[in-house]
Amino acid sequence: MKGRSVITYSVYAPTNVTTMLRPRRQDGQSIIQEGFQIEPSVTFSEFTDIYGNPCQRAILPPGTVTITTEVQAQVNATKPIPNPVPEFVMIGDLPDEVMHYILPSRYCQSDLPEIGKLAMDIAGNFKPGYDQVEEIRKWIHQNVKYQYGTTDSFTTALDIARNRIGVCRDFTHLAIALCRNLSIPTRMTVGYLDKLQEMDLHAWFEVYIGGGWYTFDAVQQQTEGYRIEIAHGRDAADVAMVTQFGNATLDSLHVEVQLLEAEPA
Repeated sequence: MKGRSVITYSVYAPTNVTTMLRPRRQDGQSIIQEGFQIEPSVTFSEFTDIYGNPCQRAILPPGTVTITTEVQAQVNATKPIPNPVPEFVMIGDLPDEVMHYILPSRYCQSDLPEIGKLAMDIAGNFKPGYDQVEEIRKWIHQNVKYQYGTTDSFTTALDIARNRIGVCRDFTHLAIALCRNLSIPTRMTVGYLDKLQEMDLHAWFEVYIGGGWYTFDAVQQQTEGYRIEIAHGRDAADVAMVTQFGNATLDSLHVEVQLLEAEPA
């Protein structure tokens, strides 16, 4: 599978940025080839954040700046529904490193009464664990309209619960808040997906059940396809592709995804 993104900025003064555009190296995702280029060329450094995501730092010069990233990876298809389905893990049995994924975060106010009521209305009568998460995923897919230009970087899970319109980021934030309200550790994941009607960098969610992480996608009718993961964290604040500290405007984002032959089953 190949993924490519081209991001163009108008920079009005030297601007510090941190980017999260290179893919993770992890089980089920073998990076064959990748590229990262800033034009005009500038010096950049790299570090790994607290979630294990590869990050880059640079100072963008005034003018038009283009950041191009490419990756070719061998990836596994999204796991089908397992049989038997994974069960809920009691909070006392969760690994330490998973605990922060059951707490409220900036965009996912899982502790609010309105979120709690909605979570119970949707999944309260289902078996804790996989069944509850899948019911939440299906409900969001069926009840939240997908439409560009209806939300922004300030939109939260509570806003989506009320307005029921947004994009993949918003679908994911609502799913995370609802699952965490049911004490199911949930994180936001971003990257490339081959099965998108309108190609873009995509966001989905992963939950910790049955002793492992499982992928769910509320945008899709059913969770499927091949994915290259770039980053994961508590919500969009942790996985922003570019965070800028200065005067720059995003002009365009172009994304290409190609599914190559001979992908593993």
